[in-house]
Amino acid sequence: MLKIDQLHAWYGNSHVLHGVAMRVGAGEIVALLGRNGSGRSTTAKAIMGLVEAQGYLLWQGRQLLGKKTFEIAQAGLGYVPESRDIFPTLTVAQNLWLGQKDSRQAGRCTQDDMYRLFPQLQARKHTEAGVLSGGEQQMLTLCRSLMGDPELVIIDEPTEGLAPQVVAQLAHFLRQLKARGIAVLLIEQKLTIALDVADRCYVMGHGCVVFEGTPDDLRQASAIRKEWLEV
Repeated sequence: MLKIDQLHAWYGNSHVLHGVAMRVGAGEIVALLGRNGSGRSTTAKAIMGLVEAQGYLLWQGRQLLGKKTFEIAQAGLGYVPESRDIFPTLTVAQNLWLGQKDSRQAGRCTQDDMYRLFPQLQARKHTEAGVLSGGEQQMLTLCRSLMGDPELVIIDEPTEGLAPQVVAQLAHFLRQLKARGIAVLLIEQKLTIALDVADRCYVMGHGCVVFEGTPDDLRQASAIRKEWLEV
């Protein structure tokens, strides 16, 4: 589905990614792990055409590099940035409506689906998004991305700053995406949720992939965890 090879990326003169290679299959949850500054978020931005990049970014066999971000989104990729970009003066319902790919045709996820997954959003659907809690804003950002009917959604640090009960909701949400056939590239720093929901894991360090394997493989790779993940 998504195949990345020899991916390099830059911020100006700063060379951040150094030959990243990974893949995400249909309906698969893949966790991309690493410390801050390891290149995880830059990988997501490179996929979405938001940074200067070179290499191979193949989506269903077609090269993504050189395409504009809206073209990449229209091709079937969703992106949930760490910054939780919402429209603060619009209501929850209006934010979801703006995310809908085609108002004339329902995708795999409807507003009612989103409200069933996150009842808190239904209770606040007429509330301006800017006054929601951090957890509710994260839910809204995730749901708005799904309204674009993506086949793969890239989610950057969804659990950052959230209470444990909200993190548990997010884990359930990710499993629901998989059940609907939607693939997920989950960028996380916390091992717990990643090992719980992922089919496969990659670990990044210094702009390179330093580990690939299953969650069980990573649980057993104590040297990798100590060098590249643990504080």
